[in-house]
Amino acid sequence: MSRFGLVALVLLLPVSAEAADYKAPVSEIMSAATTNWQDMGTDSDTPPPYTDYFSEDFLARLYSKDFVAKYKEAAKYPAYDDGGSPFDYDPIIGGQDGCALKDITVTEGQPAGGAEDVTVTFDNSHCFGERAADWEPEKLVFKVIDEDGRAVINDIERPSFEEAASLKKELQEIAQEGANGGSGTAEENPE
Repeated sequence: MSRFGLVALVLLLPVSAEAADYKAPVSEIMSAATTNWQDMGTDSDTPPPYTDYFSEDFLARLYSKDFVAKYKEAAKYPAYDDGGSPFDYDPIIGGQDGCALKDITVTEGQPAGGAEDVTVTFDNSHCFGERAADWEPEKLVFKVIDEDGRAVINDIERPSFEEAASLKKELQEIAQEGANGGSGTAEENPE
């Protein structure tokens, strides 16, 4: 290999390594969830500002173009009259109530074809008392793709929800129901 070829290869390596960080957008979302659901010492403590998983900044940086399009279409039909999110629950923790997140694990799959599954498990029900013998931690499978040289979330599958509850599929259902005159709110996981 010529020296020019080696120099070109060395210059490309950092770009390839940066583009392959499939865990980065997932870590940012889970960091937001951890902050949003942290324990407050007392009822009088002021919680930190809520971090919207679908803020304009996050949509621009952390999600695929297809996901963003589906989110924006669903957001035309907010869950509540005062506007905002198309969800009437926290789609990351899987409910309206929960405990501070603990025992968070993030496991990367094998990248293939510019995509990788990043699996996250966590316990967000430890403060509710005794649990069923078959209790398992909440599990999310982030479908991360390489788009325009950066890793972005293309979907989030939630295996504990009915039919694995693809978040993109739920967004499509909200948009479809809203366009047909419904409330726009898709069924959530009954817990």
